[in-house]
Order: sequence, then structure tokens, then C-alpha cells
Amino acid sequence: MRSYSIRFYTPLINDKDLKFEDKRKNRNPIFAKLLNKVQMINFTIGPVQMDNETLEIGRQQIPYFRTSEFSAMMQENEAILCRLFDAPEGARALFLTGSGTASMEGGIMNFFTTADKLLVVNGGSFGHRLVELCQIHEIPFTEIALEYGQPLTKDVLYKFDNQNYTGMVLQLCETSTGVLYDMDMVGEFCRRNNIFLFVDAISGFLADKFSMRLMHVNAAITGSQKALSLPPSMSFTVMDAEAQRRCFTNKVRSLYFNYADYLKNGERGQTPFTPAVGTLIQLNEKLRRIENLGGIAAMNAAAKERADYFRQKIKHLPLKMFTAEKDSSNCVTALIPTNHGVNAHKVFEIIKDEYGIWICPNAGDMAEKVFRVGHIGNITNDEIDRLVEVFDDLLKRKLL
Repeated sequence: MRSYSIRFYTPLINDKDLKFEDKRKNRNPIFAKLLNKVQMINFTIGPVQMDNETLEIGRQQIPYFRTSEFSAMMQENEAILCRLFDAPEGARALFLTGSGTASMEGGIMNFFTTADKLLVVNGGSFGHRLVELCQIHEIPFTEIALEYGQPLTKDVLYKFDNQNYTGMVLQLCETSTGVLYDMDMVGEFCRRNNIFLFVDAISGFLADKFSMRLMHVNAAITGSQKALSLPPSMSFTVMDAEAQRRCFTNKVRSLYFNYADYLKNGERGQTPFTPAVGTLIQLNEKLRRIENLGGIAAMNAAAKERADYFRQKIKHLPLKMFTAEKDSSNCVTALIPTNHGVNAHKVFEIIKDEYGIWICPNAGDMAEKVFRVGHIGNITNDEIDRLVEVFDDLLKRKLL
């Protein structure tokens, strides 16, 4: 690894020396109420619980970033991300300040044009978002609409074989339902049909098996606040040579989402606009740590262990997995309360307000039927045991 140093400076007033009451003085009551919840256990799908190493970096002053030291760090970030995605030789990584949706939209804008013909898998709210993006940017597409909670099967996919499609977009894991798509099957389909494959791996990256090289993926994205366990602020796109070629060839009517500009700036370890500097420093520490702990295989195994542990511990409860376990991602479990009259969103509210735990509510038609429990971030089995105890208590109170 290259040697460089990002120096932090200690503020004149050390925040540790301030009393807690002084910190809260004159803060508005809404913020104070939120501050009271910082010690809650977080089982959502993002933002997730961060590691102590990440938190320590986050309390430091932000350094200036147009420097050779920051550039060297960014070049290392790019190299490690490409390795963790198992990207082919010559791959590049792009760093966009924005949520995962920003990189979803940026990919649609830079990889496809009105001359393309896309297949878009819609198996939940995030698949629907891809549909909306294609509509907004007038990219011709066919929607593969799946029943929520159901996998994409070979019988369904191969109805579109040899029909001159040029691109395909889908999630690795549909976060709203917990479905894990069969990327080996999808990748082989795209290879044999010469289809450009763009994968939203925002939630599934590091939790589920994923290899751009083996799954014939041209471009894939993830976000800082998911399994990387960093603050929300950044999303990342890893691209093979064909994806890069499209970025330089396609005419993108955007200043901020012009990926050709990002790729050119990335050659010197920079971004064209001010990034979330603190998050990128935290990213560097986390990426190095992931590789030292065994890389993608170790992260996949840890997420699977947490998911399996949780799913085994709740088998006695009146909760049904929304997605069959064999089709579920390691990153999240979507659950349906099976007792009559139990409102899933009300369960979320009670657990938040009375037990100090965040689980993940759903939206839309599933809001009152389904809640989710995440398995990414700095979560321990002891914390999982605590959540199961809460479910048991709700059952005794006839609230579950």
C-alpha cells in the first residue's frame, strides 16, 4: 500500500471537556429528543451502527482535500473497492457525493441512451425506482414486474432471450422485501445476449455473494451507509472498460452527473466537485480493515451468520418471513406479523419509543403488514438476543 498521511487537528475547545448539559443548551427540542436516542440499538438497513474506529475518525476536524495526500488515499480507495467488487482488470471506481439513488440515476444517464432497449426488474420499491428513472430519462425499456417477495426465475427471464435487448438493470437485493436475485443466472443471460448489465448492489454489497467478473456485470453501485457502515453521504460506482467507454461516448446533459469528468479527475485521485471528505477518510480506514479481516468472503460470512442466528431465534414467534428463506438476502429479513390485528408499523413505533430499538418500517401498501430487521453494520448476537426479548415481551402484552 502507498504511504501517506492525512493529518487531523484538535480544536481549541475539546468537546470531551464540555458537560453534557452544556452541549444541549439552547438546542431546539426536536434535536434534543433525537439526541436522547443516540444510544438506541439500530437494526435498520441504513444508516446502520458504525464501528468505534469509524466514530473516532468522525469526531475529528475535516482536512483540506486538494492535496497529494488526499489524492493518494483516494487512489487506494479506488483500488480496494475494485478488488472487493471482484471487478475485471482495468476497472475504475467513481465517487459521487449523494445517496444511492444518485448513483442509480447517474448510471442510467451515463450508461444508456434513447437508442438502448432495457430490461428492468421491478420486484419492490427500489425496482420501481429504476422504472421511474428510465421513464424520466426516456430510456426505452420493458418492465419485468414480479410479485413482491418473489424471486426472478429462469422461466420468467428467458422469455426475453434473443429479443435484441441492449441493457438490463436490477438490484442484487431488493431491500424492501429482502429478495436476493440469482446473479449467476442473470449474468449468464446477459453474457449470451450481449447485454450491458448494471446492478444496484447498494444493500447487498458485502452481505451477499457478488463478483462483477464471474457474474458478467458491467457496472455496480453501493452506498456509504449500508454494509460499509459509514455516514450517509457517498455512493460508489465500479465500472468495467465497456461502462467507461459509454461514459466517454454518451452525451450527458448534466454538469454534476457527467461521469466522464469524474473519471478524468479520478486519474489524479480527485473528484470534480467537493466530496464528503470525512466519509472518504472513514471509507479508507474501513476498506483497509475489511481486507485485513479477510476481504469480501469474511464479510459475507459474518452477515450470513447474523442473518441465520436471528432467523433461528424468532422461529417460535408469530412472525412469517415475507420472502422465503432460500430466496432471502443476508442483509435483511422482512417479516409479517401473523396474529390477527397486529399492525407492523405500530410494532415499529412501540419498539422505538418503549424499548430503545430501531427496526425498519416499510412504506406504501406494505406499511401496516411488513417490517424489516437488518443484519448489516456493527450488530452483535447479544443485541439480536435483546431484540428477540422485546418481541417476546410484545407477545406477552398481546401487541405482536
